[in-house]
Amino acid sequence: MTGRVEGKVAFITGAARGQGRSHAVRLAEEGADIIAVDICRPITDNDLIPPATPDDLAQTADLVKGLNRRIVTAEVDVRDFDALKAAVDGGVEQLGRLDIIVANAGIGNGGETLDKTSEEDWDNMIGINLSGVWKSVKAAVPHLISGGNGGSIVLTSSVGGLKPYPNTGHYIAAKHGVIGLMRTFAVELGQHSIRVNAVCPTNVNTPMFMNDGTMKLFRPDLENPGPDDMAIVAQLMHVLPIGWVEPVDISNAVLFLASDEARYVTGLPVTVDAGSMLK
Repeated sequence: MTGRVEGKVAFITGAARGQGRSHAVRLAEEGADIIAVDICRPITDNDLIPPATPDDLAQTADLVKGLNRRIVTAEVDVRDFDALKAAVDGGVEQLGRLDIIVANAGIGNGGETLDKTSEEDWDNMIGINLSGVWKSVKAAVPHLISGGNGGSIVLTSSVGGLKPYPNTGHYIAAKHGVIGLMRTFAVELGQHSIRVNAVCPTNVNTPMFMNDGTMKLFRPDLENPGPDDMAIVAQLMHVLPIGWVEPVDISNAVLFLASDEARYVTGLPVTVDAGSMLK
């Protein structure tokens, strides 16, 4: 039995760890070769969340190679279009084609109302979580068009791309913007049989969510909250009795959207949210 994306090549941003690594591994399990990029360094001097490292990206590569799939990696900031284009072009040259784009790279921080959000935080958030998604597709989509085989593009939005939450307005604005990008790309690229969809996760068990800053955001009433303390509040966000989902739960949605099983699915925000949008 062949894999669901057998013989295809996927370009994945933010692939060093978290959801991006999970997507790379899940697609490789189903037969895809991978072009994986990540910034692998801090965004600012005072990042609340420790950044991914070159070793993290190398570990992603080892996991994919362990599945007997090929992988090309590069350390790239998604705000840098020329670097993105060079990474994709080089990867396609080595792997021979491109079929799938997963624009997953993103950051998360919050804690301030919009009127108190700093310009630096705003610019970094929009630059990475919105402009970076646009640049990732812009850099890679010529290969899908020239390949003549159609293709699938999956953008990472969020339940925060479909409804607001307080104290994280720059993130909400960026993720709402991703839905606009997704819908517009779907309309513009449909003539090439290229489908464009978005995944909209709730909280996911990755370093971006499982960190001291996020725990304090959920439990400002406690001095040193832990995952169990956060879970009590996080469960209130959902219909199903959980505080968060696992990276593979998002990867399974990405895999479906990337596969021919979703050959007529385009322009869709796919929520993997334990019922969060019902609240």
